[in-house]
Amino acid sequence: MKGRILHQLRSASDVLSGEALSAGLSTSRVTVWKHIQKLQEMGYEIESTPKGYRLLNSPDAPYPWEMGDREATLHYYPETTSTMDIAREMARKGCPGFTTVAAGRQTKGRGRLERVWLSDEGGLYFTVVVRPEIPPVLASRVNFAASLTLAEVLNDGYGVDARVKWPNDLLVNEKKITGMLSEMEADADLVSFVNIGMGINVNNDPASAEPAADSLHRILGRNISRKELLAEFLDRFEDRMARLDYDTVVEEWKAYTLTLNRKVRIITTSDTHEGRAVDVAPDGALILEQADGTTRRVLYGDCFLDVP
Repeated sequence: MKGRILHQLRSASDVLSGEALSAGLSTSRVTVWKHIQKLQEMGYEIESTPKGYRLLNSPDAPYPWEMGDREATLHYYPETTSTMDIAREMARKGCPGFTTVAAGRQTKGRGRLERVWLSDEGGLYFTVVVRPEIPPVLASRVNFAASLTLAEVLNDGYGVDARVKWPNDLLVNEKKITGMLSEMEADADLVSFVNIGMGINVNNDPASAEPAADSLHRILGRNISRKELLAEFLDRFEDRMARLDYDTVVEEWKAYTLTLNRKVRIITTSDTHEGRAVDVAPDGALILEQADGTTRRVLYGDCFLDVP
């Protein structure tokens, strides 16, 4: 009902009376009034006059009714602990693929290796549930498909030269704008779900706490619609997953990488590896050329560029 009311208000050239709204929606004026009150509480600037209602401004939040055909599968929380935690429970209970949990702010957002991910107001934080019918050995390639998709969205739609850093961060001008975390669960020899969590610095300013980070607002000098960015990513990502070639996705991803041919340090929970990043294998492993000339495959970890 909220989406239908907003559609009516956005289509009107002037004030729309409560009578016209209720007639167009086949509901009572009291019901319309209650929904408009709720929308106002959520940040919609709806002017109430003796002649009716006028929509003045809408909040930049991906409420389900703002997401078109995704309304049934989009779950938005102004504040929550972690979208990954909520999405995990939904996935285990059988939610459909591409169910998405988004938040305006996270109080316990996290990155790889249990690091804290700052989740201030203005950023875009979400987890999407993916249900590819693949064996677990291929699950990591879904991560590459997701980071590749976001890089394309930012380059094509926003003119931002976003580059991927192994395994799946996005950087602009060597500064981080997106972190990504994934979880996978399998049933026997088939993946049950892969949950892709992303934190994108959109209209927030992380630089004071994280000097090596940046945001789209700072880069472009204007506010970016988070709901439009999320919708574009989900549309492209779902389309890519429907036709994904698991054998070539890493090769496509390498077209956007800034990791290769640089000296890097990879830190895991138990080891540290250093060397020159010479390639990324089809399974996503980073190939390091070590000081003694030998090579090493590294499957996961935090990657630091241009180490001494």
